[in-house]
Amino acid sequence: MADPPRLLHVHGSFSLGGKEARAVRLMNLWGDRARHSIVSAAPHLMSARDAIDTSLKVDFPQSPPLAGKPSLGRFKAIARFLYGYDLILSYNWGAMDAVMAHRMHGGPPLIHHEDGFNADETGGLKPQRNLYRRLALQRAHALVVPSIRLDSIARQVWRQPPARVHLIRNGIDTGRYAGPCAPDAIPGLVRSPGKLLVGTLAGLRPVKNIPRLVRAVAPHRDRLQLVVIGEGPDRDAILAEAQLQGLADICLPGFLPEPWRFMGLFDLFALSSDSEQFPISLVEAMAAGLPIASTDVGDVANMIAPENRPFIVPDEAGLSAALGTLAAEPGLRARLGEANRHRAGRDFTEDAMVAAYATLYGQALSSPHILR
Repeated sequence: MADPPRLLHVHGSFSLGGKEARAVRLMNLWGDRARHSIVSAAPHLMSARDAIDTSLKVDFPQSPPLAGKPSLGRFKAIARFLYGYDLILSYNWGAMDAVMAHRMHGGPPLIHHEDGFNADETGGLKPQRNLYRRLALQRAHALVVPSIRLDSIARQVWRQPPARVHLIRNGIDTGRYAGPCAPDAIPGLVRSPGKLLVGTLAGLRPVKNIPRLVRAVAPHRDRLQLVVIGEGPDRDAILAEAQLQGLADICLPGFLPEPWRFMGLFDLFALSSDSEQFPISLVEAMAAGLPIASTDVGDVANMIAPENRPFIVPDEAGLSAALGTLAAEPGLRARLGEANRHRAGRDFTEDAMVAAYATLYGQALSSPHILR
């Protein structure tokens, strides 16, 4: 039997977020049909490795520096490193120097994935980065995006040929979210009597703007209790804002794997981000049958059931008002939750996502069925 293909994953960071969770899920599902190597421009941010199935053949090689001042020597060293693999999978702006090295020196097929933007581009895309992407992607086999907005940016701003751009929506195993959750599935959660749980899942980074959600919940502190699942550098800022706003019962249990085990404990799901594209956590909440209150970012308004769209709002005041309305109307919460569950099961299944990636990667490897 021929050796499985060697896939190199190039990340800006490999802390567990949406893109990392998807990449790891695909790796785990494909098992021994591929061998994986993972490198990061921030080698100290590698916590997503803990979610990889321990039976997989995965290594974390030492690569040339993937971030830093551009130089011909550094790009040549990166390109030599890339030549050791059958397919390069690069992710987001943090991996763009590897894409540029591939553009300059060639190498195996490269598929780039763009899932969104960091806090420094929430106010608008940077022209220099747009030009850099436009140049670097010229030799890419494909560019994968999960959202309609990113699809438009790829074609119009980064000027990618339509045949190179592939819109693949994130999907999950929606059936896992149908069952009841154990009451103790969220460590450290002590439910306040008579309150509804508002949950969110996010890396605790500035772009997620969890302090905004704290302030939006605060006027309803007598009816709502906030639970924030995730880890990151903004943890202390969130706790400080909660203290300032009088949310004494906020719960921050850290990162929790397998969200189907706890998502159903929430009564509402909320997003307060400055920027998103196609948040997987939103699909998970929909699959669990939750009503959604969110800032109007990325594809959020197009993802949820039409009935829920009035609660996708432009600002903090609107988010607070949406939470208050949903908290006051149990019948409305139930109707919206069921509509969201139906939408997730119809449009955002894991099987469709996995098949699309297997087809695209297989084509790049000149072996269409190798990952099926």
